[in-house]
Amino acid sequence: MSRGFYAQIAQVLLQAGCVVRRQGKGDHEIWFSPITRKTFPVDKGTKSRHLANAVMKQAGLRKTF
Repeated sequence: MSRGFYAQIAQVLLQAGCVVRRQGKGDHEIWFSPITRKTFPVDKGTKSRHLANAVMKQAGLRKTF
């Protein structure tokens, strides 16, 4: 079973200055990006690199995965 991308996503987001705002529904967290000044959800069970890159885009970062 694959481990998923959450740990890597969280590491990149934290290095970029993003912060966890609150716990969302289920296994989601709501993050805030100082780059885009917007909040966005991050699924702790992310297994797709496409979804991981979509999170990076919402945070205003380049594709990483």
